[in-house]
Amino acid sequence: MNDLDPVIHATTRLRIMTALKPLGLDDKIAFNALAHSLGLTPGNLSVHLTKLADAGYVAIEKTFERRKPATYVALTPQGRAAFEQYLLDLRALLAGAPTDPGA
Repeated sequence: MNDLDPVIHATTRLRIMTALKPLGLDDKIAFNALAHSLGLTPGNLSVHLTKLADAGYVAIEKTFERRKPATYVALTPQGRAAFEQYLLDLRALLAGAPTDPGA
């Protein structure tokens, strides 16, 4: 079993990844819709998305719609794989698997 990914393991980032996982491979969600669905302030969501983006787990697209700024968030293939591994590691931990690789 691997250690749990610390980038994902933070509660808010885990919630973000969980919310993004059901999106299709080419789908994205509006920043404001994501903030609202998670009950996060835009500032708090922005900080956590930046950490996820720095790790390559999410893509953030900034654009304009009718002259107004719009931001969209999507899970990257790397983020999807990292989240799947995180879930496997968490299930192993919860099942009581040894946490020491030498055990």
